[in-house]
Amino acid sequence: SLIGRLMFELPEEMGLIAIAVRQTQGQGRGGNVWLSPVGCALSTLHIAIPLHSNLGQRIPFVQHLVSLAVVESVRSIPGYEDIDLRVKWPNDIYYSDVMKLGGVLVNSTIIETTFHILIGFGFNVNNSNPTICINDLITIFNKEERTKLKPLTTDCLIARTVTVLERLIDIFQEKGPNGVLPLYYKYWIHSGKQVRLHNEEGPLAWIVGIDDYGFLQVHEEGKGVESVHPDGNSFDMLRNLIVPK
Repeated sequence: SLIGRLMFELPEEMGLIAIAVRQTQGQGRGGNVWLSPVGCALSTLHIAIPLHSNLGQRIPFVQHLVSLAVVESVRSIPGYEDIDLRVKWPNDIYYSDVMKLGGVLVNSTIIETTFHILIGFGFNVNNSNPTICINDLITIFNKEERTKLKPLTTDCLIARTVTVLERLIDIFQEKGPNGVLPLYYKYWIHSGKQVRLHNEEGPLAWIVGIDDYGFLQVHEEGKGVESVHPDGNSFDMLRNLIVPK
């Protein structure tokens, strides 16, 4: 891609972001096709992270910080704090725990002592198909709460997401995971949820949090807490499956 070639040629202090109005040849996780119509906030952002830094030692956290930044970009606007936009581990943005309306994809290349990271993120701002969009959530909220919150624009939310992400990265670099996890847990959909390990007949485990490297922690009765990771698409909210690491 163009941004993939450009990112090594620009001065270090210069930021780089590509914004698409619509996407016809995008790539999702595991080689899945990622198509997006007009009305989605679609961006690819380049960031450089020193290898010997808090985040450089815990690169899986980048996707969590981006998901969190998208949610916070809406919920940090005065009046919009209770819009039910949430994060789903490891890299999705959800309406409550009901429906996906965005996702994050991270690719990293290491050169000398720096991670060059390309972050693709897309979330549905203003298009009710094929799922739901942020402005639908605002409409629902206005009806239920008798408020008059205005719809948001893709430009505004991309700008806010990048600004929030920069702040979250700074906090993470200074304080490590504990600097950002309280906010992450405030917005995530997994509190108190049960999942099956291995397969649909596998043992039940409770989700307890994420560990220092961004992997999910689960508590299986009689076995204590263990970390698990997403195995392709096997962590499926509909089937609630995860695969131990």
